[in-house]
Amino acid sequence: MSGKNILMVIAPDKFRDEELNHPRQVFKQAGESVTVASTRKGEAVGMLGHREKVDYDLNDVAGKTFDAVVVVGGAGAQTSLWGVSALHDILRRHHQMGKVVAAICLSGAVLAKAGLLKGIPATVWKSDESLSVYTEHGVNFQDKPVVRSGKIVTAQGPFAAREFGQEVVSALEED
Repeated sequence: MSGKNILMVIAPDKFRDEELNHPRQVFKQAGESVTVASTRKGEAVGMLGHREKVDYDLNDVAGKTFDAVVVVGGAGAQTSLWGVSALHDILRRHHQMGKVVAAICLSGAVLAKAGLLKGIPATVWKSDESLSVYTEHGVNFQDKPVVRSGKIVTAQGPFAAREFGQEVVSALEED
């Protein structure tokens, strides 16, 4: 398998470096192409100092189709991604088309707020806020590093970033 196109969405500030870089390495080793987008173009800065040049904002990618949409976590996800309706729309559209949708760390809440996790097993970085969102949206929270439910993959945090990337690739292989 190769040649799948993956959209990775990061917060413009305080995304988690490993949650972008480790899955991206896994994706590229599998022969996939990766597009990085955020809520704004320019330079995004990770929590550990990684600087990522972002050429696409969510409006640029909203009408495009990807084989997978992966939402990266980190502290910035809560303030910059959780409530973004354009991102929710992108995720819902891809899910409806049978594409892989995935989120790591605090970004699991983005999938929940988009209405994609109701009644299914999923995980998230455990914070009062993220667990509250999961409860509010009827998510079957699993306290595990990575959880896959069909074409939806969630992971808890940086320690699970490589396994998360591998699980996304596995989900893509079933297309």
